[in-house]
Amino acid sequence: MRTATRCVLATLLMSLVGVGGLLAAESYEQKRRELMDEIRRDVQRTSREIGRAQLDDRVMEVMAKVPRHEFVPADQRPYAYRNRPLPIGYGQTISQPYIVAIMTDLLGLEEGDRVLEVGTGSGYQAAVLAAMKTDVYTMEIIPELGREVAERLERLGYKEINTRIGDGYYGWQEQAPFDGIIVTAAAAHIPPPLVRQLKPGGRMIIPVGGPFRVQQLTLVEKAATGEVTTRQLLPVAFVPLTGDH
Repeated sequence: MRTATRCVLATLLMSLVGVGGLLAAESYEQKRRELMDEIRRDVQRTSREIGRAQLDDRVMEVMAKVPRHEFVPADQRPYAYRNRPLPIGYGQTISQPYIVAIMTDLLGLEEGDRVLEVGTGSGYQAAVLAAMKTDVYTMEIIPELGREVAERLERLGYKEINTRIGDGYYGWQEQAPFDGIIVTAAAAHIPPPLVRQLKPGGRMIIPVGGPFRVQQLTLVEKAATGEVTTRQLLPVAFVPLTGDH
């Protein structure tokens, strides 16, 4: 009888765990839908600055599917779908979802494009880019964080993302040129190696400015002729791009 009782209790416990997991998944899905509405409102509010009143449907579809809660520490999961940055350790943050969305959109990526991310961080931005069906190369300068995020991306099934530990200021020359480059840390200036690794017709989005100062989210475009133009879009606040440069 005791054995049978234990089996019943174990089955009941497993059922409760299953139901709990289902409810959590539904809760996260609802929170993502609410977050998408907030992003849409923010885009309309800043439409003059970013040059569009709404984002590409593909970007919004991806943002609505990628599980941001999987890319933050356990103690931050209750806040995963708030439209703000969150700490991820090592003095780094996961970017505000609205910023992730507009930076992704501004690259104007097509399926199969090669894109370089400088500053892997939590891996969330890389996952969004991969969900856009692009060929993603991402670099992280903090070794411990780089190893953690490589394991996380593998565990979550993002096996097609290419990760590397190194100084992203110098890019990833062996894999250049890139159709798009996204920098998720603030640089005092636009890194010349990244400009050189940008394919003619490509775009780079990067926050430019010093730490603890007003930074400007900047769009860099390289024409088919090789001419480079820049345009400042929004004031932002990013952690600084570090390294020996």
